[in-house]
Formats: sequence, structure tokens, C-alpha cells
Amino acid sequence: MDIEKVLEAKRRHLGLLLAKRNVVACGVGYKEIRGKRTEEPCVVVSVTKKMPEAQLAPDDIVPKRLEGVKTDVVETGVIRALKGVPGKSGLLRDPNDRTAKWRPAPGGVSCGHIDITAGTLGCLVTRSDQLFILSNNHVLGNSNAGQKGDPILQPGPYDGGTADDCIAVLEEFVPIEFETGGPTCPIAKWTESFLNWLARILGSSHRVKAFKKVLEVNQVDAAIAKPLSEDLVKREILEIGVPKGSREATLGTKVKKSGRTSGLTTGEIIQVHVTVRVNYGDNKVALFTDQLMAGAMSSPGDSGSAVLDEEDYVVGLLFAGSDRVTLMNPIHYVLEALNVAIAGVQ
Repeated sequence: MDIEKVLEAKRRHLGLLLAKRNVVACGVGYKEIRGKRTEEPCVVVSVTKKMPEAQLAPDDIVPKRLEGVKTDVVETGVIRALKGVPGKSGLLRDPNDRTAKWRPAPGGVSCGHIDITAGTLGCLVTRSDQLFILSNNHVLGNSNAGQKGDPILQPGPYDGGTADDCIAVLEEFVPIEFETGGPTCPIAKWTESFLNWLARILGSSHRVKAFKKVLEVNQVDAAIAKPLSEDLVKREILEIGVPKGSREATLGTKVKKSGRTSGLTTGEIIQVHVTVRVNYGDNKVALFTDQLMAGAMSSPGDSGSAVLDEEDYVVGLLFAGSDRVTLMNPIHYVLEALNVAIAGVQ
């Protein structure tokens, strides 16, 4: 079966598939039979929990075929942006601890906007001969809430970083479009105001809020920060070295990453052209398209890690996952969106 035919079937049926119960993602991968991967491309539907068909409504059952193309249903759990959890504390820490203070700071260690938890410093990139740190919007840009010039700490705040640990300032982020937003319809605004006025008159302490469904999809969760001084950072990624550049990954590409929480891990691209709903917490969900999916090779706090192939070319920017899968933006989308290039050997 031709992958392009599988992709076209996925595109035509995407809305129907994403509307089904428990479905969080849909991509193109290889069919698995009794736990063993075949060489047959298919439409892969990811669900939070795989359930017997008898427990599902007819409309929630994923068809075995879509226009002659086979499907596969896999359980991934909820897919979340991989924000950090608290690191080690105290003055005495292993100097190789990725949540510690590193000067100069390589890729693969803790960093983050002053108002977040912690994420990973991915790698360095260049634009017009200027050097920048590359990571996620939700790591450097505080999920759209940051402003140019905000402090970027290494280590991140959850790992003990303070204003004294500022190594860079936020330069730019690609905004994330979430699935709900503030109302723009005058009728919705008036209804919200009227109902809240009525609640006050009647003595209720509750209020209502109108929102609109946002149809836009995202391709990247990405941002850059400008080092206060270039000697505060280094082009090397911890346990990997200096990237050789960037290129695209395909099904079966062997990959690795160096992250703040789980360190150096390896995996394989198991799905391409993935459309996925990512949970950012605080009732915020964002829809991403054309993403790459690997197996379990990340943990909370690894967001922002550069993902490289076996020959040390960057292929993706890690931003989300679960205990079973890892999601990454294809690196060419990231570089194009921010107008930067991977900083290689000088």
C-alpha cells in the first residue's frame, strides 16, 4: 500500500475519526498484528484507552478499513505538553545533574521562562549571525503569556533557578492556537454580560463566560531566547555533541534526544503526518497537525529537547507525549517559522 494513499484516506476521514470517543490522535504508521509490526502502512488511530467494541456506541467504533486502507487502534493515554516536575533541591548536587546550574549551558539541561516550572534547553540556532537558544513556546514563552525581554533561567524555576540564574531573554515565540478562545460575536458578549448582571441582581456568586471554538491548527510549539552573552551557552548537546544540521525524518528513522528529566534516550519514528490533541493544563487543548510520533522516550520536563537521527542531524523538537509515546514538531517547520538555522560546528 502506498503511503500517499494512506495519507489521503486519513485526511478525508480525519474529522470523523477525531470525533470518536477517546480518540486523541490520527496518523500514518505500520499495521501491527498481535503486537508485531508489519510492513503495511495504515491509518493509526490513537486512543486514551482501548475498549472492547461491545462497550462502545456504534458511532465510536473505528472502521477496520477506510476506502480500502486498513486502520489500527493503539492506546496512548492522554497526550500532554511535557512540563517539568520538581527537580532535586539543596546545595550539594551531582555536577552531572541536568537540573543543576551549568555554565556554559549545553543542550539537554533544565531551563525555562521565569514564570514556568522547567523544561529543556534544546539546542542553539542562528539568525543573521546571532545565536539563540531553541526550545518550546511553553518552555521559553510561558504558553503565549511571555513578552520579548522576559528572563530565561538556567536551571528552570522548579529546579531552584532564580533571577540570578538568568542566562537569556525571550526573543520570539510562535503563538499556540488553543481550541477555545474569548468571544468575538456581539450576541455572545451581550449574553455573557446580561447573565452575569442577572446573577449579581439575584445574589449569586457564580458567573458565566462565553467562549468560541477555535478551528485553527498548529504545526509548532517553538520559541527562541537570546543569550545575555554567548559564553553562557555552548553548541554541544549533552551526551550527543554538536548537531551537524537538520533534515527530515520518515517512518522508521532511529532517533535520540537529550532531555532535562530522562537524559539520553533513543527511539524510532512510528507515525508521521500525525494530527493530535495536546493537553496543556488549565482546560487548554491545542490541535497540532503533521507531527512526528516516536515511542516512549520522554518524561515531564523533557519538553524542548532537540531530537536527532543516528547521524546527529536534528529532525524534531520534542514538545508532548504520554508514558507510551513522544510527540515532536518536524524541525523544518520550526526553523521556517522562526527563520533560524541549527548552529553547527564553528
